[in-house]
Amino acid sequence: MTKILLFIGSLLLLVQCTNMSSQEQSSESKSAAYAIVIHGGAGTITRDNMTDEKEQAYTNALNAALDEGIQILAQGGEAKDAVIAAIKLMEDSPLFNAGKGSVFTHDGENEMDASIMDGATLNAGAIGGVKTIKNPITAAEAVMSKSDHVMMVGSGAEAFAISQGLDTIDPSYFKTERRWNSLQRILEKEKSMGAHISALADSKYGTVGAVALDKNGNIVAGTSTGGMTNKKFNRIGDSPIIGAGTYANNKTCGVSCTGHGEYFIRYAVAYDVSA
Repeated sequence: MTKILLFIGSLLLLVQCTNMSSQEQSSESKSAAYAIVIHGGAGTITRDNMTDEKEQAYTNALNAALDEGIQILAQGGEAKDAVIAAIKLMEDSPLFNAGKGSVFTHDGENEMDASIMDGATLNAGAIGGVKTIKNPITAAEAVMSKSDHVMMVGSGAEAFAISQGLDTIDPSYFKTERRWNSLQRILEKEKSMGAHISALADSKYGTVGAVALDKNGNIVAGTSTGGMTNKKFNRIGDSPIIGAGTYANNKTCGVSCTGHGEYFIRYAVAYDVSA
């Protein structure tokens, strides 16, 4: 229920702001409404593993991402740019399970997914299973705006990102001690139990996302993740799946999900909320 409430709360805020925008359009003395909501994922930030210092670090990182998006929107910028800017800051932080802070696969690698959708045009872009793209959300946007496709994965997505001049980096950049230790705890538990474990409670989620409404009334949603700790066989979850982990439609709302991706895929959750 918690992970569902995270994105439903974002939806309600955007619906409210959309209504405000309609009201304000009738009064030329008032500026157009804009809004942005972000999340740092469900499951990682729990009280039992949270010190005061860590809580402050999360708060600072989230506030910085939020402020970045707000500044763009306040100056009349596009929702797409606000979403990308906010998510990039979270991808650059080792605190979140996206970009720099991505979790490890069973084989000790970092494989990242991201998606973005434009509510005005219903255009969308997504990438999956990439290992060298510094900011996966920028590659998802490039797929949306500079290709005829919706999703690219693996080495093909990385080659496309390079062709678009996006920043790529050595895979070692994504390797953090905290995420490595999380994987080792799971592998040790697997060894004692003799069965595969997808993740432990304190390392399962952490996906980041943002939904923005700009002064023109356009809604954009974006999501970025490192997936599940200890995932196998190039598993890809809901985050890059349009209609499952991300969806936007100016006529309804914008949605960015976080939680157990398989369930979001099975029930097309993001689209269902919008519908």
